[in-house]
Amino acid sequence: MRFVQKLSFLLATTIVSSLGFAQDQGNARGPMGPSPYDVVRAWHKPFAKQGFAFGGNSGLYAESPDRIFVLQRGETLLPFPLPPEFEQHAGTLGINVLQRSELRTWQNCMYTLDGDGNVKELWNHWDFLCAGSEGPGPHRIRISPYDPDKKVWVINETFSQIYVFSNDGSELLKIFGEKNVVGKDGANHLSHPQDVAFLPDGRVLIGDGLAEGDNNRIIILDKDLNYLSEFGGEGTGPGQFKGIHALGIGPGGRIFALDRTGGRINVFHTTDDPTKMEFVDEWGGFTLPLDIIVNEDDVWVTDLGPLRFVNLDFEGNYKYTWLVPRDLPDGYIEVHTFTVDQEGSLYGGDNQYGRSQKFVPKADANPELLIQRPWVAP
Repeated sequence: MRFVQKLSFLLATTIVSSLGFAQDQGNARGPMGPSPYDVVRAWHKPFAKQGFAFGGNSGLYAESPDRIFVLQRGETLLPFPLPPEFEQHAGTLGINVLQRSELRTWQNCMYTLDGDGNVKELWNHWDFLCAGSEGPGPHRIRISPYDPDKKVWVINETFSQIYVFSNDGSELLKIFGEKNVVGKDGANHLSHPQDVAFLPDGRVLIGDGLAEGDNNRIIILDKDLNYLSEFGGEGTGPGQFKGIHALGIGPGGRIFALDRTGGRINVFHTTDDPTKMEFVDEWGGFTLPLDIIVNEDDVWVTDLGPLRFVNLDFEGNYKYTWLVPRDLPDGYIEVHTFTVDQEGSLYGGDNQYGRSQKFVPKADANPELLIQRPWVAP
């Protein structure tokens, strides 16, 4: 770790102590303060048939303020008779939809919402792609900002596959990986992939490997989606991974890769050779980093232990942290995924309470503390 990072950590620790944060703040560090957002309470409107509720909301992507893609791990079977305390989602009954996998039903895995949280399009004709899964299944949903067709990429970690759909959901255009076959054969066989990211020149990166024993590599595809090469590998050394979880792309050829199990972010840089990436730095000190958005000059990450949004500059220095409460009605167990629309609204998917929420900037919020849309090359 660079000297400036060590100095930043010491300063951050001093600030936290001076503000009176106790040990129950866990691994939270850096300048800390309140959330700059207000929650739009009960935004995500239920639409499931009677007896079912949302499953884990593992993937979100705000294509526009009136079209937000949601990827969920099926729906949750509710108890009968339904207790009176039920409100909107299974979490209000104390059900953890990630842990209670016996209640998982593979229906309505993909859909879109309008700006008011009402279901807009159901992609349930693709539910068969998740059916029969003994694991959590769908993990991320992404769209390349450089793709004029706005194809929709969906990662299914359990089946070790990635699906590419037309933007309207009418066609399945491409599949990477062979269902339930874990392997390492270019991009033909994957091992529990987690994310994809898109470079300005059209190349696509696939983060492949959730846990120890998986590939723990980042695959490079060319603009025509042909395999070029890969980098990373399993381990704790520079540029290696114990469990990739999310990818982010920034200006100047920067690539940020969350090592969830390793509790760190690996930073890489593109080179003149399209098949090679250069390892730049490692940012440690995280507990279980979940998702990432990269802006023009900084990075936002959600992390557990405690659950929080963390803002860092491109040197890995902590700029700001705000804690996410667990208590309902507005709390989270984990912000597994987050996305921002063109109007600045933030959306966070909870993989354990089982729902998504919309956040709008407070009237007096400092603009420097607001998360912008992911960086896109001009």
